[in-house]
Amino acid sequence: MNPLLDQLQPYPFEKLRRLFAGVTPNSAYSPISLGIGEPKHPTPRFIQQALADNLDGLASYPTTAGSEALRAGIAGWLERRYGLPKIDAATQVLPVNGSREALFALAQTVIDPRPGALVVCPNPFYQIYEGAAYLSGAKPYFVNSDPARNFAPDFSVLDEASWRHVQLLYVCSPGNPTGAVLGLDDWKNLFQLSEKYGFIIAADECYSEIYFKDEPPLGALEAAHRLGFGDFRRLVVFSSLSKRSNVPGMRSGFVAGDADVLKQFLLYRTYHGGAMSPSVQAASLAAWNDETHVAENRAKYIAKFNQVTPLLEEVLDVALPDAGFYLWAKVDRLGGVTDTDFARGLYADYNVTVLPGSYLAREAHGINPGSNRIRMALVAEVDECLEAARRIVEYARKLSLS
Repeated sequence: MNPLLDQLQPYPFEKLRRLFAGVTPNSAYSPISLGIGEPKHPTPRFIQQALADNLDGLASYPTTAGSEALRAGIAGWLERRYGLPKIDAATQVLPVNGSREALFALAQTVIDPRPGALVVCPNPFYQIYEGAAYLSGAKPYFVNSDPARNFAPDFSVLDEASWRHVQLLYVCSPGNPTGAVLGLDDWKNLFQLSEKYGFIIAADECYSEIYFKDEPPLGALEAAHRLGFGDFRRLVVFSSLSKRSNVPGMRSGFVAGDADVLKQFLLYRTYHGGAMSPSVQAASLAAWNDETHVAENRAKYIAKFNQVTPLLEEVLDVALPDAGFYLWAKVDRLGGVTDTDFARGLYADYNVTVLPGSYLAREAHGINPGSNRIRMALVAEVDECLEAARRIVEYARKLSLS
């Protein structure tokens, strides 16, 4: 067996299963899960219809590069969404089977597994980043989110010697689980570091279309264009339809950016077998070409967060995020309770599932930045999220009294 597999930690949901082992939740309450970031809004009918209308595509092998029509559709969406000049759909865009597998596969493409190779990851983080680093033969270097900077990662913790070993840097904006969005100055700093040390930036933007302000989140390609890095050198952006269009089961996304990197990535994927079904490609093109359903979906999240957040603010240290569909709440002011204690007790007493923040982070620079926090995914319809919030408020008040 590959010995690198021994370096992987159990996935957060496996840790959660172990935490809840032996607990029988209060049967007076119906179960509500805020633990997994799986969109629960209905898939738009026109996307379902586009998939059904193109089932003839199952009769042929797909190409790894995807259809010209889908690549052009994605390029057009990027140009409209981020105000970009013409994107070369043939060389700067590649459809992928969801951002998860692409985020993992990129590390296998770009890492030279020489001694000391580093992959920089935000902390807390999407667990794929860590696994991709280890299985590529590199080691993750965790950069803690800074609450004083709206939970943006503090990259100043790396010294000169460490930067010289960095080959790949993952950044998630809007962030999971914090919802933090990087600004233009943040991107300028990263681009300058990439220029100096030669590492590739992998920008995970799968939450980019769920936001709460009038102005949409700044994207990495948009920042590169505005800062004079129009060739997107050493920059690869990842996006997905899962959250934007409520089609997590369709496994459809794209990567875009540096044509030289994507050329090598396409070579890797040709052998890896990462081609998207022609039927899924047709449904994906329909989704990328429509913004009405995206605005309707975003309005649902805005309504939920505007109702749920004030309720939880009464008892928890929590605030409306920049974007995304998570609330990142601190719980230790409730009599010193830990995040795991809170999650286990809430499940036992009120049958509501949340994810302990420490499961999403690692000990780095003397702390686990997820400790004493919980992640709540407001993915269900508004009534269910409000009911969960009321139970959390009741539980928190009970903890405070005790």
